Amino acid sequence: MAKSKNVEKTVRGFAQKEVERLGLRLWDVVYEKHGGYSELILYIDHTDGTPVSIDECEAVSRAVDPLMDRYDPIEETYTFSVSSSGDERTLRTPEHFAAFMGKPAEVKLYKPENGVKVFTGVLMDYNGADVTLETPAGEKVFTASSVARVSAFIESTPIDGAKQ
Repeated sequence: MAKSKNVEKTVRGFAQKEVERLGLRLWDVVYEKHGGYSELILYIDHTDGTPVSIDECEAVSRAVDPLMDRYDPIEETYTFSVSSSGDERTLRTPEHFAAFMGKPAEVKLYKPENGVKVFTGVLMDYNGADVTLETPAGEKVFTASSVARVSAFIESTPIDGAKQ
C-alpha cells in the first residue's frame, strides 16, 4: 500500500468508525515526529465532552491497533497511544473552534505582544485563520501567523485576560 502523506487524515478515516462503535467521540488525531521517533495519539471523549476512563482508552486501542497493522499508514517506527482529550483541549480544526465558541479559551503566541505571550478570554470568532477573544480589556484579534496554540477548557477556568 502507498503510504499517506497525511497520516492524521488517514488514521481518522479508519479509526473514527471504531471509536464511534464504542460509543465515544474521536476528538483529535495527532501525529508528531520528535527527533528520532514518531508518536501517534488518538484523543477521545464522550459526545457530551466529558473525559473517558482508562478502560475506555484501552478498548479503543484494542479496536484500532489491528487497523493500524492492516492499513500501515506510517513507514517509520512509532508509538501509538489513546488518551482522554481532558479538560484542556487544543483547538486545531474548524469543528473544534465551533464546539467552544462562547467558552473560555487561551491563546499562546509565538512571540510576546507588549510583554505578554498568553491571553485568556472567551472565544468569540474563528474565521479559519484568525482567532478573536473577548478579554477583560476588550475584544482582541490574533492573526494566524502569530498564534502558536489555542486551547479551550471544559470546566470553568478563571479568565484574567493575560499571563506573563
